[in-house]
Amino acid sequence: MMAWSMAMRRGPMAVTAFSMATLGTRSATAARASSSRTVPLWGRRTGPSLVEKTAGVGGITSLQSTAIATELEAKLDVTHPAYEVVAKDIVTEYGAYCTLYKHKKSGAELLSVSNDDDNKVFGITFRTPPSDSTGVPHILEHSVLCGSRKYKTKDPFVQLLQGSLQTFLNAFTYPDRTCYVVASQNIKDFYNLVNVYSDAVFHPRAVSDPMVHAQEGWHLELEDKESPLTYKGVVYNEMKGVYSSPDSLLNRESQRSIFPDNTYGVDSGGDPRVIPDLSFERFADFHAKFYHPANARIYFSGDDDVYKRLELMDEYLNEFDETPESRVQSKINWQSKKYEEPINVKEPYPAGADQPETHMINVNWLLNDKPLSAYEELTLNILDHLLTGTTQSILRRR
Repeated sequence: MMAWSMAMRRGPMAVTAFSMATLGTRSATAARASSSRTVPLWGRRTGPSLVEKTAGVGGITSLQSTAIATELEAKLDVTHPAYEVVAKDIVTEYGAYCTLYKHKKSGAELLSVSNDDDNKVFGITFRTPPSDSTGVPHILEHSVLCGSRKYKTKDPFVQLLQGSLQTFLNAFTYPDRTCYVVASQNIKDFYNLVNVYSDAVFHPRAVSDPMVHAQEGWHLELEDKESPLTYKGVVYNEMKGVYSSPDSLLNRESQRSIFPDNTYGVDSGGDPRVIPDLSFERFADFHAKFYHPANARIYFSGDDDVYKRLELMDEYLNEFDETPESRVQSKINWQSKKYEEPINVKEPYPAGADQPETHMINVNWLLNDKPLSAYEELTLNILDHLLTGTTQSILRRR
């Protein structure tokens, strides 16, 4: 889905979001705190789909014949008894030789990209649409990296940051998905990172230890017996900071106003006023519901061995049976175009007495209530760039 926004500032202290759903023809998801044009991983189309090319390598444009290209092309034909090959393709511009596999037992999809790059990358993404603003996907993202079945230390993420040879190590919560990504140029270190992250997402300590949820989500603290109880928690404190930012509040209220009926109408990061409503039971249920291999997309990229990738992931995936309902449960419904005329939503934001009186206006149009073609999406992106993308763009100059 795609939405288009235009923001302005001026005047008294209020956040104003005008949602003009009937002025456009097409809608989009906003990334958690900063972007209003992030498209769900399961929906983005910028060219022919790899999955659609189920007939094999027919029509693939080969790179100029070199020893490296020949070696990489051989990796397209790597098979493993635990997987079936869904599709193959070559992204010529990047020298990327891609094979999409499906794990037979669990139903997980794994995209293996082979290229001449010693910086090896692994990512696993789950579609995690929340139904409320308790921040459960965000709290879970923090919590799964607090120890697991094989790696029992309470904070493996911090230890990896300090002791690993990683070139990238992080996790991200979006309105509709949660991503875990690692990278390293050292092969042994890379496979160690893959093991730690895989065990973390599939077998986290957090789902059996309520103390993790309390630490990363929310709990009550008493500094001394004369003081009142106060809410604390890693995500709770983080989101208090986010909700003190007028820009962040404007983005959130704009997104909620244009997507009132689906997951983009709630805050996946967590609203501090609502986070304490999240119980440990609902927290653990969210993991069981969405963190299944059938609801995952797994990604490898680099110059490492393809068979080793498949073998390593099979160690984790073969513990699960395919559950088609996993993807059905995570399906996100399109936002229908429902406004017959523009609506005006006003929300306050916190400001100190010494701050200038300012208000911000964001104008939104719902652009689509069904998938866009690649041509339509490209056209809208060009239009967006022409209107607001540079300092010389028409609307910015006005």
